[in-house]
Amino acid sequence: MGAVQTHVGVNRLGMRRRSALLARLNPGAIIGLLVFLVLCVPLLVPGRLAPSPNEIFQPPSFHHWLGTDQFGRDMLSRLISGTHVSMSLGVVSVSLSVLISLPLGIASGYYRGALDSVLMRLMDVVMAFPGILLALIIISILGPGLANAMIAVGIGEAPAYTRVVRSAALGVRAQSYIEAARAIGAHDSRILWRYVLPNVVQPLIVISSVGFAVAIVIGSSLGFLGLGAQPPTAEWGTMVSEGRTYLRSQWWISAFPGATIGVSVLALNILGDALRDVLDPRLRRSV
Repeated sequence: MGAVQTHVGVNRLGMRRRSALLARLNPGAIIGLLVFLVLCVPLLVPGRLAPSPNEIFQPPSFHHWLGTDQFGRDMLSRLISGTHVSMSLGVVSVSLSVLISLPLGIASGYYRGALDSVLMRLMDVVMAFPGILLALIIISILGPGLANAMIAVGIGEAPAYTRVVRSAALGVRAQSYIEAARAIGAHDSRILWRYVLPNVVQPLIVISSVGFAVAIVIGSSLGFLGLGAQPPTAEWGTMVSEGRTYLRSQWWISAFPGATIGVSVLALNILGDALRDVLDPRLRRSV
C-alpha cells in the first residue's frame, strides 16, 4: 500500500509542478482564464435591464455604449444579463453531463464485460445524433424553456464525457499499482475512490472546459430557434434572433451578442487546450 500511495503522491506532485511551469509559459491560458472569469462575474452580480422607451434604436454612444434595441433597452445591460443566463446554462449542463458520465464511464472501464458492451453501444446510439439535433429531440419532448434547454444540452453531451472517462478508467485499471492494491485485499469501492477517480478527473476537467463552449453554442442555437430561454429573458442566442429583422440598419442588436458568443467559445477552447497541456500525463515538453 505504501508503494501505491507513493506512486499517487509522485503523480500529484508532478502535476502541480507542470501546472505551475506551463501556466507561466502559456499566455493563451492566462487570456482564456481571464475571459472566463470575467464571464463568471454576472453569475454573482446579475446585470439589470435598463428600459428607455424613448430611446429605441440608439446606436452605440457614450450614453449607451452598445446602443439600444427595438424596445429602448440598453444593450450592454442586456448583454450582461445574457451572460448570466448563458453561463448558468453552461454550468448546469456541464455539471449534468459530468454527473451522468462519471459513474457510467468508471463502471464501464473498470468492470468491462457485458456492462461495458451494453453501455458503450448505448453511447454509440446517442452519439450517432449531432448534439444540436439530439437537443432538439429532447426539447420537443420536454417543451421549450431555459431549464429544459439545460437538461437537453447536458444529456446530449454526456456520451462524449462517458467515453473519455471510460478511456481513462481503462488506462488506470491496467496499472501495476491497481494490481498491488487488489493483492493486499483492497475492496473495489476503495480502489475506485482512492486510485481510479483521481486519475479520471484530469481528462474530465479538460473535456468539461471544451464542453462548456459546446454547451454555450448549443444553448445559444436553441435560444436563436426560440426553444431555449423565452423573451423577455436576455440570452445571447435569443438576442441575436431578435436583431435579425433589423440587421441592415441596427446591426448592433445582433452583432454584439454574436461577437460575445464567438469570443467566449474561443477563450474556452484556448483554456481547454492549455489545461490539456498541463494535465496530460503523457505530455513531454521541456520547461
